Amino acid sequence: MSFSDLFVAASRGDQFLGGLRTTSKNLLHSLAMAINMRIAAPNTCVSTISASLSPSAGQKSCCHAASLSFSFHAAGEKLLPLRRRNLPRSDGTTSGLISASAVSDDYCSSNISLTSDVDSSVVGIILGGGAGTRLYPLTMKRAKPAVPFGANYRLIDIPVSNCLNSSISKIYVLTQFNSASLNRHVSRAYGSNTGMFTNKGFVEVLAAQRSRNTPTWFEGNADAVRQYMWLFQQHNVMDYLVLAGDHLYRMDYRGFITAHRKVDADITVAAVPTDEKRATAFGLMKMDDEGRVIEFAEKPEGEKLESMKVDTTILGLDDERAKEMPYIASMGIYVIRKRALKQLLLEKFRGANDFGGELIPGAINVGMRVQAYLFDGYWEDIGTIESFYNANLGLTKKPVPNFSFDDPSAPIYSQHRCLPPSKMVDVNVTDSIIGEGCIIKDCKIHHSVVGPRSCISKGVIIEDSIIMGADYYESEADKNILAKQSVSPIGIREFSVIKRAIIDKNAHIGCNVKIINKDNVQEAERETCGYYIKSGIVTVIKDALIGGGLSTQLALPCYEELGYKHNNENTPTTEKPTLALTTVELTTTAAANKLSENKA
Repeated sequence: MSFSDLFVAASRGDQFLGGLRTTSKNLLHSLAMAINMRIAAPNTCVSTISASLSPSAGQKSCCHAASLSFSFHAAGEKLLPLRRRNLPRSDGTTSGLISASAVSDDYCSSNISLTSDVDSSVVGIILGGGAGTRLYPLTMKRAKPAVPFGANYRLIDIPVSNCLNSSISKIYVLTQFNSASLNRHVSRAYGSNTGMFTNKGFVEVLAAQRSRNTPTWFEGNADAVRQYMWLFQQHNVMDYLVLAGDHLYRMDYRGFITAHRKVDADITVAAVPTDEKRATAFGLMKMDDEGRVIEFAEKPEGEKLESMKVDTTILGLDDERAKEMPYIASMGIYVIRKRALKQLLLEKFRGANDFGGELIPGAINVGMRVQAYLFDGYWEDIGTIESFYNANLGLTKKPVPNFSFDDPSAPIYSQHRCLPPSKMVDVNVTDSIIGEGCIIKDCKIHHSVVGPRSCISKGVIIEDSIIMGADYYESEADKNILAKQSVSPIGIREFSVIKRAIIDKNAHIGCNVKIINKDNVQEAERETCGYYIKSGIVTVIKDALIGGGLSTQLALPCYEELGYKHNNENTPTTEKPTLALTTVELTTTAAANKLSENKA
């Protein structure tokens, strides 16, 4: 029977099919399931369609109930042999075909077979993280996953896009701090049910909440998942894919999930080799010859750190690289069996609040199978100002960047802003990335990342910096209001110089401003002055005003803290300034903040 014959027969209601009467409802259901699977996985092909007819209970032998079975395979992929295994059904019967992948009784009791797409058998859970203190002040007014990255994107776009590219379209994002901007971005970028989504796909932000059963806010990433287990358990899936919202990498999770199911693991942890300098920031693990995790330590130090060294040549590293990276670090990415997560969070470790520090070691101790999955691609944890800065500028690396947004086979999705192309007039741009909707005139930009709607004026020099751009264009009326207060418009005005700095969104940088950390000061907190210094990197806070707008006297304390002295002309002078600025003002203004709030 051809596919078209089946469709015609099903659409005609109760008809005789091949001389036998059948129920079109069953045919339509099977056909819809087949079409849905084909849509959810467009690279699959229907290899076989078979129909079987058997007498229905209580009816004459001429009346039959139809059942259909479909086999799918990826286009160009070799079909694996299927083996038959008795699977319990909800009606008490046993039958079915599954793939050669190893399964457990837990999987068999599910109504979903292993041949189904991950879209119908996995729910993605993205952890928004805590307050983001290490990434402050970029997290002053936004959640960590909502921090802008790579000119046109935000950090949350990375795990969401990886999920969508892996045919996982049921995605939750858990957050507790400053969730307004994250909510806004997710709704604008992924609220539409077009393109990548089936009718059941969604990306939904779940903020911390208090109820009779959960009287406290999230007390850790594991506790955040625990408080929403009632919602996650409503999905009839095999596994949960738990991800971090602040990592930069590209991964097809289907291979990750397949490896997890083949060894019948309760938990599978994605892992990478790492060096001693970074090892204390991650969970470290030891594993046996089969890849099973036998010991796990979260952010160890001292003797414990030394004891976690392993021979990483087992990961395929050569002797030299294995010597440089003698640790196996957890990426904070997990595939967890549905039943196992319920047991861990709601039964065995009801007081555990952290995956790496408590839940994973606890699972090992109670005998659950915790497996390691080795990832050999680029991966970066964007948890600090330094890592954020380096990861952004790594996008400009020659000849091959550390990470690229240009992969057509696995694109990174984001909000569609409908902005015009960037306009650049007499500009010298080298080794840089320029976002959309920028207006740049007669300036020099080198080894930098410039975000959307950036306005950069004549004579400006930008080197080794990240300019995040703006959330909106200022109208002429807005500019006139600011001009009456001697406030520069959003952007970077004439003849300013910015080196090794991060300029957050909507910053007003006046004329002749120089932001240069000449003395290489490593740490400084000057929030009232509009900036921070962390790891030697100057970060100008969102909506800050630098240059123009306030009297010299109001701004002087900021300069005195930096070691400036003042002459009779009220201009800052020093032989070795910590932060060289040719203009005096360095602060935020209520007027600028008010205007930004109205536009956001």
